[in-house]
Amino acid sequence: MKVAVFSTNQYDQDFLTQYNTGHEVKFLKVSLSEETAAVAFGYEAVCVFVNDKLNKAVLDLLAVAGLKLIVLRCAGFNNVDLPYAEELNIPVLRVPAYSPEAVAEHAMALILTLNRKTHKAYNRVREGNFSLEKLMGVNLFQRTVAVIGTGNIGQAFCRILKGFGCTVKAYDPYPSSDMQDLGVIYGTLEDTLRDADIISLHCPLNSSTQYLINENQLKQLKRGAMLINTSRGGLIHTHAVIKALKSGIIGSLGLDVYEQESEFFFHDFSEDVIQDDQLTQLISFPNVLITGHQGFLTAEALSEIAKVTFGNIDAWYSGSELVNRVRP
Repeated sequence: MKVAVFSTNQYDQDFLTQYNTGHEVKFLKVSLSEETAAVAFGYEAVCVFVNDKLNKAVLDLLAVAGLKLIVLRCAGFNNVDLPYAEELNIPVLRVPAYSPEAVAEHAMALILTLNRKTHKAYNRVREGNFSLEKLMGVNLFQRTVAVIGTGNIGQAFCRILKGFGCTVKAYDPYPSSDMQDLGVIYGTLEDTLRDADIISLHCPLNSSTQYLINENQLKQLKRGAMLINTSRGGLIHTHAVIKALKSGIIGSLGLDVYEQESEFFFHDFSEDVIQDDQLTQLISFPNVLITGHQGFLTAEALSEIAKVTFGNIDAWYSGSELVNRVRP
């Protein structure tokens, strides 16, 4: 098949080239949008990532261009108008579980860095400053951690937390018996959040989870709690979180995702003024750590993404069962 790959970085090209099963692939640095959809003219499939837009307008343009297949090289699909894709008879296939451990380990890295302030210590030592003032953390042992969403990534995260000796509470509409056997305590969202020292989000973004962490929920938190989001930016209400940081309700914040990240993440703005007041405000806080959606970025995860992506293309091309198809 002829496949147009959008939002391509060098690591995408390296791994997709390595695991290509014989398709004609065009790598494009641009993200997919109404303005760029025309470059997919004549391609039977598009391969897209988290910040590519596949709304009704884009899907119309792609359909006219001859599109037959959409392959996501990610697990989330909130950026796709699934009902309209179904109406156009364009299958949408995803990579449901490329490496749960990759994202779970990154969430743990954010926690450890914020808690023990290793990023600040690193900068101090490079300047010859070996003072330990204001670098104090707390033991994670016996701390209570709320895990919101216990799918593959959430479960991997729970196993890491149990290794640290944490008390793990969780909220998920579908509790996992394996996690319950591990000692994870399930409850309502409110009960799970209420006494948590750390909250980590591992759920998909949809109509029921949009702004899951909002002003009302933030008021219920234990004062000084740490909030971690490595899932989707729209799970938290950014303005409300900024207010909670200022008031001390949130003691520290770790983000690998941001609600308006499509305008900035995966690009270099080091020589520019960032035109997003909320993002620049968050970056300015000493108790906030932001990474640019790199939780998935391990060799194992990229290998699996490439393998499953071409497996999805091969399945459609050969008329086999589309096991990774996403339905509305």
